[in-house]
Amino acid sequence: MVKLFLSCEHGGHQLPPHYQHLFVGSREVLESHRGWDIGALPLFHALNRLPVHFSLYSEVSRLLVDLNRSLHKRSLFSDYTKGLSDEMKRKILNEFYFPFRSTFAKKVEEVVDNKHEVFHVSVHSFTPILNGEVRNADIGLLFNPSHAREKEMALKWKAVLNEKCPYLKVRFNYPYLGKTDGHVAPLRQIFGKAYSGIELEMNNKHAEKVKVMNDILLSYRILIDSM
Repeated sequence: MVKLFLSCEHGGHQLPPHYQHLFVGSREVLESHRGWDIGALPLFHALNRLPVHFSLYSEVSRLLVDLNRSLHKRSLFSDYTKGLSDEMKRKILNEFYFPFRSTFAKKVEEVVDNKHEVFHVSVHSFTPILNGEVRNADIGLLFNPSHAREKEMALKWKAVLNEKCPYLKVRFNYPYLGKTDGHVAPLRQIFGKAYSGIELEMNNKHAEKVKVMNDILLSYRILIDSM
C-alpha cells in the first residue's frame, strides 16, 4: 500500500518577533521570491484535500533558515543569518529546522517499518525571471532519474498534465535538478526504494490562478488513483 505525504518547506515569509531585528528594512526582500515560495502554500492546501497520510508545512521565511537545505550546505543560513554566533544558529535550528525535518522523517520511518511505500510530494514555486533569464516552464517535476519508482511516477504525472492541462508547459528537472540537495534527497538516501519523492515546482506567475491550482489537483488525483 502506498501512503501519500505532502510538504511545503517555503510556505511563508513570517518571522518570529525575537528575530525581526535581524531583518530591519528588508520587508521587500522578505516578501519577494527570496523570502518564500509564492503560491506554494495554497497549492499545498489544494493537494491536501485528498486523503494524504501525513502533511507538514512551514510559514517561517527561508531567510531565517532554509528547511530545504541540509545542515552542511552554506545556503542553510542566508546573508541575514549566516553571521550569527554558533549558539544562535543552534537555537534557530532547534526551534524550526529539526522539528520540521525530524517530525517528517519519523512519520516516513513509521510507514516504511510497517512495510508500506511512501510517495512524497514537496510543493514549491519558482520565480518567472531569475537574473534576467526567463524560465521556460509552467510546471517542473523534480526527481532522481536513477530512482526507478520516481521516474515512473514523474512520467505518469507529466502525461496526465499534458493531457488534462495542455496549456501548461511541463518539464522534468527544471528549473532545478531533482537529485541535488533538498528535503527529498536525504529521505531518498535513508529509505531507499520504499520512498519516492518528487518536488513539484509551479511558476509563481500562476499563484493567483484558481484554474491552474484546480487542474494540478485534478492531475494529482488521477496520478494517485493509478497507483
